[in-house]
Amino acid sequence: MKNRTIFRRLKPYFPFFLMFLALIASTLAFGDVGNQNRYSSGGGGSDFDGDGLGALVGYLLGLFIDDPGTGLVVLIILIIVILIAKRKSKKQASDPEFINRQVQNTINNDINMDFTQSVAAQIQAIDPAFSAEKFIGWTQEVFMKIQEAWTTRDWKVIRPFESETLFNTHKQQLDEYIRLNKINVIEKVGIKHCSLKSFTVDGDKEVLVVALNAVMRDYVIDAETRKVLESDPNRDWYMKYELTFNRKTGVKTQPGLSNMSTTNCPNCGAPTEITSSGQCPYCGSVITNGEHDWVLTNLVGVNN
Repeated sequence: MKNRTIFRRLKPYFPFFLMFLALIASTLAFGDVGNQNRYSSGGGGSDFDGDGLGALVGYLLGLFIDDPGTGLVVLIILIIVILIAKRKSKKQASDPEFINRQVQNTINNDINMDFTQSVAAQIQAIDPAFSAEKFIGWTQEVFMKIQEAWTTRDWKVIRPFESETLFNTHKQQLDEYIRLNKINVIEKVGIKHCSLKSFTVDGDKEVLVVALNAVMRDYVIDAETRKVLESDPNRDWYMKYELTFNRKTGVKTQPGLSNMSTTNCPNCGAPTEITSSGQCPYCGSVITNGEHDWVLTNLVGVNN
C-alpha cells in the first residue's frame, strides 16, 4: 500500500524525469565528437562516466521519493544548466580563435618521448654512416612534400619516396577527391616535433619508425567555386603521426646520396623524375623498393 501511494505521488513527475534522462543520454552521445578531419581515428567522448550518471539518477530518484516538489525544482535547474552548457560548448566548437588557443595550449603542454639517441645507436652499430640528424631532416622534407602533393592534387612528386603499395593507396584517395571535384587544402603546416621512435630488423628488411607532430590548417573546398565544404580555413589541427620506413637488410648509408634531398636518386644522384613504376630514368634502378635507401611504407595518424 505504501509503495502504491509513493508511485501515485511520483507519477505526475515521471515525464520530467524521463526527459532529464533523455537529455543526459544525448549529452553523453554527442558531447565531444572529436577530431573529424581526414587524419583522425575519430574519438572523443563525454567527461561524464557511467558511475557518475548512475549516482546522479539515484540521488534524484531518492529526492523524488522523499520530496517530489523539491525533486522537480532540482530537475528543472539541472536541465537548464545542461542546456546552457551545451549551448556554450557548441558556440566554442565553432569559434576558430577559441579552438586555436586550445590547440596552442595542447602544444605547449605536450610531452613527447624522444628515443632518437638510442635508436640511432642501434642503426649505427650496423651502419656507421647513418646520421639521425640528416634522416630526421629528410623525413620532415618528405612529410612537407606529401602535404604539398595532396593540396596540388599531384601525387607524382612524392612517387620517389613511397613504396608502391602506399603510393597506390594515396593515389586512389586523391583520385576520389578529383572525381568529386574537391580539393583537400593543407596549409600553414608547422612541424613541432620529430624523432626516431624504433628500429627493428624483420627478415630481409629493416624497419625504422619516426614520430612526428604537426599543426596545420586542413579543410576541403570545391575545385571550381573555391567554396569551403568541410572544416574551417581559420582553425588549427594538431596532429601526431608515425611514419614507417623500410630498406633491404644490409643496405648502408651512402654519404652524399642517402637522405640528402627529396630531389635526387639515391643510387646515381640524378634528379628524381622517375616513372610510375618507381624507376630512375637515368640509371634504371627501381628506387622505391628499399634496395638502395629508405622508402616510406606507411603514414598513420595516432591518438593525441
